[in-house]
Amino acid sequence: MSGMQGHQAGESEFQDLPGFGPIRELLLDPSVSELMINGTSRIFIERDGRMQDSGTKIRDEQALGLLVESILRPTGRSLDAQKPYVDCRLSDGSRVNIVLRSLSVDGTSITIRKATKDLRQIGDLVTKGSLTANMARFLASAMKAKLNIVFSGGTGTGKTTLLGLLASEIPEDERIIAIEDTSELTFAQPNVVRLEARRAGVEGTGAVSIADLLVNSLRMRPTRIIMGEIRGTEAVEMMQAVATGHDGCLSVLHAGSPIGAVGRLEMMVTMSGHMIPLWAIRQQIAAAVDVIVQCEIERDGKRRVTRITEVSDEGEEHLSLHDLYRFERSAAGEGSGDSTGQFVRTDRMPNFEARYEARGVALPSDLKPAAQ
Repeated sequence: MSGMQGHQAGESEFQDLPGFGPIRELLLDPSVSELMINGTSRIFIERDGRMQDSGTKIRDEQALGLLVESILRPTGRSLDAQKPYVDCRLSDGSRVNIVLRSLSVDGTSITIRKATKDLRQIGDLVTKGSLTANMARFLASAMKAKLNIVFSGGTGTGKTTLLGLLASEIPEDERIIAIEDTSELTFAQPNVVRLEARRAGVEGTGAVSIADLLVNSLRMRPTRIIMGEIRGTEAVEMMQAVATGHDGCLSVLHAGSPIGAVGRLEMMVTMSGHMIPLWAIRQQIAAAVDVIVQCEIERDGKRRVTRITEVSDEGEEHLSLHDLYRFERSAAGEGSGDSTGQFVRTDRMPNFEARYEARGVALPSDLKPAAQ
């Protein structure tokens, strides 16, 4: 598709919505990945991984209110004094968060993370330098071998995008149940059910949590469960799902490192109220998570998979983490904002070769022991 055709297709999504006028061009600009509207003062954008002032702003409070109304009308969601913030999505799949002036001191805040349209397969991330071809082959094979994978990283590091691209590797004869706070994942497979959590209404009732949906999904004959993000008690439900034979779970977690991801899972289980000793929690994590994929965004805007880490139960109440691949930054790039470096395949031989054999999946050659 040519750039002009793409522009026309995108324009048709917003041209009939009068409130989008102030930001229409930014939404249609393919180099802009995120919009951050800070009241009527300024609109900041992320372009090529870096934040900058767009040079435009909303004219006045009336125009800002019309934009909010235009965003919310098709979604059926609402904002009021009792619930002054909301998550929703635009017709093109872009994700939106709105916080009203009653909470946002300097004016209503709108954050729009645009749907990624230039990434259609995992090979596109290889081309962008986000990971190597060997790393991509391993992750694609892990989908087929039904390893349980957690995608870890900070906000905007590409976790959900990577999960969505890899989900295309799931065989078409599987039944996928996708559970998200705000639905943004799309699938080409035919047997897919997308479930979306619901917050409580004005009366404080009607909430349906991620954990509720996860429990219900086990009754829906899933062969694959995908969770948009783990934030709380659903961590316990996810581990129980894997323990009852639902391998191949994919989930997203906010953490700055693989060890931080394990720590967050430990905290979530502890805060759930289950009286489980720490050694048992770690044992459950090791049984429920095979691989942690760490995503980062560098200061110069480059997004990368910086670690692919195996989670192992070493016995004697110990959980261990071993990198299979990692990105090693050059000395010159440390602290300078320059993300130069190289991807490295470590000397770790993974423990899940039997899982691959049981499912008839070939382990990538660079993960096999060298011939004696």
